[in-house]
Amino acid sequence: MNKKYLAVILVVFLLTSVIAGCGGGKAEPAEKVKVGMVTDAGTIDDKSFNQGTWEGVLKAEADLGVEVRYLKPVGTTEADYIREITNLVDAGFKFIVCPGYKFETAIFEAQTRYPDVKFVLIDGSPHAGDYNNVVGENTVAVFFAEHESGFLAGVATALQLKEGETGFVGGMEIPAVQKFNWGFQQGLAYANENHGTNVTINAENVIYQGSFDNVAAGQQLAAQMYDKGVDAIFAAAGGVGVGVINEAKARANTGENVWVVGVDVDQYPEGVYVEGKSAVLTSAMKYIDVVSYDMVAAYLDETFPGGETLTFNVANDGVGIPKDNPNLDDEVEAEVAKVYDLIKDGTIVVADTQGDLIK
Repeated sequence: MNKKYLAVILVVFLLTSVIAGCGGGKAEPAEKVKVGMVTDAGTIDDKSFNQGTWEGVLKAEADLGVEVRYLKPVGTTEADYIREITNLVDAGFKFIVCPGYKFETAIFEAQTRYPDVKFVLIDGSPHAGDYNNVVGENTVAVFFAEHESGFLAGVATALQLKEGETGFVGGMEIPAVQKFNWGFQQGLAYANENHGTNVTINAENVIYQGSFDNVAAGQQLAAQMYDKGVDAIFAAAGGVGVGVINEAKARANTGENVWVVGVDVDQYPEGVYVEGKSAVLTSAMKYIDVVSYDMVAAYLDETFPGGETLTFNVANDGVGIPKDNPNLDDEVEAEVAKVYDLIKDGTIVVADTQGDLIK
């Protein structure tokens, strides 16, 4: 090949490259925003807190085009959590969601160590172990009014059963779980007083198992309660609650009339034991998926509320029971909807401590 012909080829190649660089070719897509999550005790498919949070992140992936990943720590210490947060940061993740109060000290450390990373802490507020809460400008602390959703579930349970005995199985005895219990008991009492029901709960049937991942223990506790004549168990216990649901399903499948009240997410599907039948009466919900999704959206819109502590309750439609409850009669759902509105307008104020309604 002579030099003149080679020169012509090079000129053509260079012109083609310039034209492509000026818009004649397809531009490379911008790098996706990376959204990470570190799980709390239990698994990503715990049918409860971890899963609800992750479902919101997955929706953000589908709707908003972010890249997502979750990591499960080997333990539940601050060091375990920091290790996985660091792994995500090292992989380029600039937005990290952590569900559970056990992350409080880890997020306190991480929000300073990684100031260019946004953190969402659900059910907790960062502190150094002294409970002197410090929410960094790159962090949002999120809480829920569990007592209000527990109250609504209690009212629904009493109205549907009309009479009988209930129980409560909690995971760890922490405020978020306690408030579910206290609200549920107030809901039962409210229905008994205002609607003529007779549904009770005995102190011996209020048990905190001490973990969120012991499925076998949850099933054993449920078996003991059902054997004593308990009709419905409110299980606010993560994986332990899955055990309660498993026991209820097994008994319902043999004809026993027993129920579970689910928690955090709509657990009706988890209670299905034959087609069209579920042992889950209703669920006391925290719209965790909505919160995790909305925080990602706010980050993308540059409206991330860093430094703030947010509380989601009935007033801002952050808690409730499922919109569809196949095991509740229509008139029960209608009455619960009225109670929801009474909480929303302040006519009913549910106590967030052990005790009666404030008013």
